[in-house]
Amino acid sequence: MANGGLKLEVSRLHKLDGTGATKAFCDLSVLDSIVIKGLRVVEGEKGLFVGMPSEEGKDGKWYATIIPLKREVKNEIERVVLEAYGG
Repeated sequence: MANGGLKLEVSRLHKLDGTGATKAFCDLSVLDSIVIKGLRVVEGEKGLFVGMPSEEGKDGKWYATIIPLKREVKNEIERVVLEAYGG
């Protein structure tokens, strides 16, 4: 981030073959202290974006398990992950 307060690093990236919308899965290290597993690189209508980890609820709907509260953090996660993906 611009203030240098958040250190993010992709610790694992697995690219997928095929024609599906999900192009890769990755894990993200935060401050060398915690790992967020299961982020997805997805091809959407407007290009690549990063999907946060989610789990299926009892109602069959999918719910995010990690939610960035600040736009700057979300943007930085997306930048770091897409840079590691190569897009």
